Amino acid sequence: MRRYLPSLGSFATFEVAAKHLSFTLAANELNVTPAAISQQIRGLEKALGVALFKRLHNALELTGDGQRILSAVVAGLDGLCDAIAEVRQQDSVETITVSGTTASMALWLTPFVERFQAAHPDVSFVLLASDENDRLRNFDDVDVSIICGNERCEVGETLYYMFAEVTEPMCSAGFLERFGPITAPEDLHRVELLDLHPMHWHSEAIGWFPLSWGDWFRAQGCPPPSRPYSIASNNYPLLVDAAIAGRGAVLGWHHLMRDHVSTGRLQPIFDAPLQIDRGYYAKVNAISADRPYVREFLEMILAESEAMPRIERLRSSG
Repeated sequence: MRRYLPSLGSFATFEVAAKHLSFTLAANELNVTPAAISQQIRGLEKALGVALFKRLHNALELTGDGQRILSAVVAGLDGLCDAIAEVRQQDSVETITVSGTTASMALWLTPFVERFQAAHPDVSFVLLASDENDRLRNFDDVDVSIICGNERCEVGETLYYMFAEVTEPMCSAGFLERFGPITAPEDLHRVELLDLHPMHWHSEAIGWFPLSWGDWFRAQGCPPPSRPYSIASNNYPLLVDAAIAGRGAVLGWHHLMRDHVSTGRLQPIFDAPLQIDRGYYAKVNAISADRPYVREFLEMILAESEAMPRIERLRSSG
C-alpha cells in the first residue's frame, strides 16, 4: 500500500532550515523568501501534526519530534542521492555486445576484447556465443556480429569483409617431438587426428559447406586416412584444447589459431594452407554504427584483420 507523505520538497526545505536554524539563511540558500520557507515549514508541521521548531526571539530550536524527523529526512535524502549516483554511474558504462559462433568468440574475438578493455577500462562487453541460434545477429541489442559468408544477410545490412577462410594441420611442439618427423601428408596417417564432427557443420548458426581433413588431404593429392579419428567433436575449442595438450593434430583455422601460434602453444606442421572461397565479415547494427566506442572497436578489428600476417610468418617469428 502506498504511504501518505507530504511532498519531498517540504522535507528538503525542512532539512536546510534545520541545518541553519534560520529561515532567513535557508531562504538565501534556496533562493526564495524567508516567508516562503516559513509557510512551507508550517504546512509540513500541519501535515505531520507536530511542531518541528521552537520559535524563540530571533532564534529557532528543533523540538524532540523535529530531531527525529530530521534524522529520518537526512538518512532518506542521503540514500536517495546514493541511489541516483549509482544509477548514473551504471548508465555511464558503455557496453558493446558482440555475437558469433562459439569458436569465433572464444578463440578469435577474446584477445581483441582484452586489448580494447586495457585501453578503455570503462567499457564492458557482452559476448553472445552460439552455434545454434542464427538469430543472434539480428537482435537489436547486438552491436557487432561475426559471421561467415554473406549469403544469409539481407540487402541493406552493413557488412565489412575481414579475411578469407584458411586452414592447415597444426599440433603442439611436444606432439611433433614425439611423433615426428612429419614431412609429408602421408605421415599424418600414422598419428592421432582431431576432427570436427558433422554436427558442427549442420548447426543452425553455421550451416555452411563442411571443411574437413578429407578436403585438406585431397588438396595435397593424398587420400585421407581410413582409420577413425582419435577424437571427433562438434565443439572446436574442445579440439583445440586437446591439440594444445598434445593429444593429436587438428585442422587449424588461421584466424582462430593466430593467438595460439604466436605464443607457441601450437604450430603448423606443413606450409600447406588450404583456402576456401568464402570469407568472414563483421555485421554492424545500424543503430550502433555511430556510437564512438563501437566504431573504435570495429576499426580495431578491421585494421588488424586487413593487416593480419599469414600463419607462416607468425610461425617463423615465434
